[in-house]
Amino acid sequence: MDIKSYVLKKAKEAKEGARAIANVSSAKKNAVLLEMAEALEKRSKALIKANAKDIGYAKGKGLSKAMIDRLTLNEKRIKEMADGLREVSALPDPVGEIIKMRQRPNGMMVGKMRVPIGSIGIIYESRPNVTVDATSLCLKAGNAVVLRGGSEAINSNMAIVDILKEAAHSNGIHDGVVTFIDIPQREAIMEMLKLEGIIDLIIPRGGEGLIRTVTENSRIPVLKHYKGVCHVFVDRDADLNMAQDICFNAKVQRPGTCNAMETMLVDEKAAKAFLPPMIKRFKSAGVRLKGCAKTRKIDASLEAVREEDFFNEYLDLILNVKIVKNMDEAMGHIAKYGSQHSDAIVTMNHERAMRFLREVDSSAVLINASTRLNDGYQFGLGAEIGISTDKIHARGPMGLEELTCTKFIVFGNGQLRT
Repeated sequence: MDIKSYVLKKAKEAKEGARAIANVSSAKKNAVLLEMAEALEKRSKALIKANAKDIGYAKGKGLSKAMIDRLTLNEKRIKEMADGLREVSALPDPVGEIIKMRQRPNGMMVGKMRVPIGSIGIIYESRPNVTVDATSLCLKAGNAVVLRGGSEAINSNMAIVDILKEAAHSNGIHDGVVTFIDIPQREAIMEMLKLEGIIDLIIPRGGEGLIRTVTENSRIPVLKHYKGVCHVFVDRDADLNMAQDICFNAKVQRPGTCNAMETMLVDEKAAKAFLPPMIKRFKSAGVRLKGCAKTRKIDASLEAVREEDFFNEYLDLILNVKIVKNMDEAMGHIAKYGSQHSDAIVTMNHERAMRFLREVDSSAVLINASTRLNDGYQFGLGAEIGISTDKIHARGPMGLEELTCTKFIVFGNGQLRT
């Protein structure tokens, strides 16, 4: 079977699965998720063995440390995937929820009901955990999922999908609910993106290049974020010890993620006290620092930052440092160079904190907290299917509610239009 026919066949199976799962009870969906979680943990050794093949190929291809970190599975990450499934199972089911009921002058009641979107295509790179997150959220929200992971994680993803499909099948769930396209060629993505009316929504997760390719070629609506150029602004009224901990966590805890800090902005009135110990701490962690002219007057060992660096999503232990005159300059910098993803302020000044919260236009704005916290699991959504920087339909971490849409419902007692 050629690639076009194969992808079409898989997508049609998912469409059938979407119709079937839309009316499955919450209890049944929860039971499936819990069985999936148990199966992942029981077969963790097999998953790690499959993942080792992908790690070997990735190292042979010279992928970056950040990419290999995203790709790696271990007992801890497998447990986190299983815990995510359990947390999603415990969340309220949004399907069928009735909202905004109101009575019209003619006596009829008009409202909205949450319903599944249908068949959702997930195109992603590197992270095998996306396979689990996407499946859990789509299934709980009554959707079928069409998974197309990157070639670098093909063995890991196939092993995970086999486990998930077995758990679904043993509970009488339609096989099309979890569909995996195991063709590594790019042509498979291009064929997916043509299937308007069969796949209802595309969500890409990966680098900017992948997301732009998907957006430019898709005939299907796309939910996306191009990149995460995230900032932490250390205000003049910051608790500097807190600021150190937040900035260190935002950059170092897991630098290969979209919510890691890429530029640290420091109020000039806090810079002399804050930067020397902060720079020392970053250097001890192996962070490569690029500073503006004012920053390099404080520590000349930093590389000179170029303007184009401020647009970069490094996804690595590299950080831009810029001293700003005040919060207005910080917010102007974020507006010019940021990607509307995750931006934070560290301050004890309530007025400035609230102004930053109102005026910074990002999917998540944080006060006295690390940008790394912009995450569905951390926000109590269970897992997430991605962090959208779009402004239509969903913005920020996309959990269960974001994987539903609404339809109008009307209760009448004989009303007619005159």
